[in-house]
Amino acid sequence: MIDFVTIGLPSKGRLKDKAISFFNGRGHKILQSEKERNYFGTIKNKPNIKIIFLHAKEIIQRLGDGTLDIGISGLDLLKESDKILQSKINVHKKLDFGNANLVIAVPDDWIDVQTIADLEEVSFDIRSKRNYRLRVATKYPNLTNDFLISKGVTQYKLVPSLGATETYPFIGSSEIITDITSTGKTLADNNLRVLKDGLILSSNACLFNAKKKAAKLQPFLKSFD
Repeated sequence: MIDFVTIGLPSKGRLKDKAISFFNGRGHKILQSEKERNYFGTIKNKPNIKIIFLHAKEIIQRLGDGTLDIGISGLDLLKESDKILQSKINVHKKLDFGNANLVIAVPDDWIDVQTIADLEEVSFDIRSKRNYRLRVATKYPNLTNDFLISKGVTQYKLVPSLGATETYPFIGSSEIITDITSTGKTLADNNLRVLKDGLILSSNACLFNAKKKAAKLQPFLKSFD
């Protein structure tokens, strides 16, 4: 029998359903309480394993601080976290669900802006004519900042998004956005268009483990290979 293991799984939506199916399909039948608000579960015939259902972002945080041993979350959330936290987490396996892209999108009527190079020109134009920097609304400040700097864009300001990022250019809160999208439909429905070279990160769900507990986890992790 392996040591006691704590596993974090997404607490809602399609990601939760897919994560449970992934475990069930590998002989780890997840048992959940019938109570709607219960956030704990177990694996059938494995009393030494505890399941905790958490927000996908919190799973990354708890893997980093050692509260969780194993977890399923998005690669985008790992890459958005700070470098020290990332150094404590191992990507054991990339999974075939939760696929989405983090992209830069501009309003459809910005017909002269098709690439990042065009965006740099616009940012200088906004700075000279309006006396402020191009505003970029995002829930991913670290990834967005790293990407724009790597592409030579300098005249911008990040605007933290607290809700529907797609609305920000149309309510005067930003000029453009970066956002996570699986099909692009929501962006298109809100009159936004992805730049031709505006892919920041291709993400998917991953099975992660805390590095400092890697040795004790190997017997269990092998069952997912």
